[in-house]
Amino acid sequence: MKKILVLFLLISLQAGAQSSALSIADSLYTVGNYVAAINEYAKEGNAQASLQIARAYNAIGNFDKALAQYDATLKSYPKMEIASFEFGKLLLKTKNYRPALEAFNALIAENQQNPEYFYYLGRTLENSLKQEEANAAFRKAVALDSTHLRSLYSLGKYFVGQEIRDSALVYVDQGLRFYENDVSMINLKAQAYFNNGQFQPAIPWFEKLIGLGEDRPFVLERLAHSYYRSYENEKAVETYRMLSVVPGYLADAYLGMGQAFMQDKQLDSAQVYIKKSIEERTETFEKEYADLGRIARLQNKTKESMEYYKMAWEENKENPYNYYQVCVLADEYYKDPKTRLPYFERLLDLYPDLPPFLKERVLKRVSEIKEEIHYAGN
Repeated sequence: MKKILVLFLLISLQAGAQSSALSIADSLYTVGNYVAAINEYAKEGNAQASLQIARAYNAIGNFDKALAQYDATLKSYPKMEIASFEFGKLLLKTKNYRPALEAFNALIAENQQNPEYFYYLGRTLENSLKQEEANAAFRKAVALDSTHLRSLYSLGKYFVGQEIRDSALVYVDQGLRFYENDVSMINLKAQAYFNNGQFQPAIPWFEKLIGLGEDRPFVLERLAHSYYRSYENEKAVETYRMLSVVPGYLADAYLGMGQAFMQDKQLDSAQVYIKKSIEERTETFEKEYADLGRIARLQNKTKESMEYYKMAWEENKENPYNYYQVCVLADEYYKDPKTRLPYFERLLDLYPDLPPFLKERVLKRVSEIKEEIHYAGN
């Protein structure tokens, strides 16, 4: 009886020592002393310690050792689900997509009720350029958990990118019903409307983003443009002024203000800001010159307008529309049809693949001018 009691005490003391060592390792891990924690965990030699070593290497950023440790842990403890899940996520993070797919498919085979497994399977398929399969996985996650925001976001983001507004809004609105102030979902809703050319409905969602502190340049620029396209010129100018204080956006802000002033028929102010935009830019000025051309035309300064459109075309000869404007203005400015005709003929020579509607218009005008020349000769 005494021998049994002594043996029990020895086992208890050994277990207590192991528990104490594991507690020390956990404490070191908790405060971020990962190397010391790894050394302590290595003394334990059990499943939990093995998993914690993998986690510590992952926390350090030594992903190769973390992957190797997860692999070793699973070879010793193949039924450890949490290790399999973490291993799969790290494989995805390190772009090891094929083994990550195997890991998540194996997890789903064992447990088909966990939406997280389907979400990460979707992420892996997405990165493997298998978008339709990825979307199916995301939908499965949402079917299991209708509030799974990351899956809803992934589906919404895909359809926004494809500019399929109605499908995007199905998933975005579902997410917003669960969390109405989710910045990512609000941003997607604003983009869904914006990309669809529905600038007025986009405005309150961009405004909400700013109200939530998301006054990033991208948001300000699109909100300002939405105001402009909705003929809310005063608000557009105000928002472009906010954008102008962001480093690197001054030229864009000036151009936006100029366009808003032009739309509001404040042509002098429009000229001032568009010229300021040109002064600030170090790249090309196609948009600015084209806008100055539009302003000059509204001011009935045909020759000046033509010169600005020529400058816009010189900035980007890939765009035939600016040269087409040169042709139209030359047609207005010059009385002699023999002077006007070469402009249109040159346009056809430069751009044999003009859009059909534009080509038809130009060919018709060429025919009319030639007829005008013929009758003038008689």
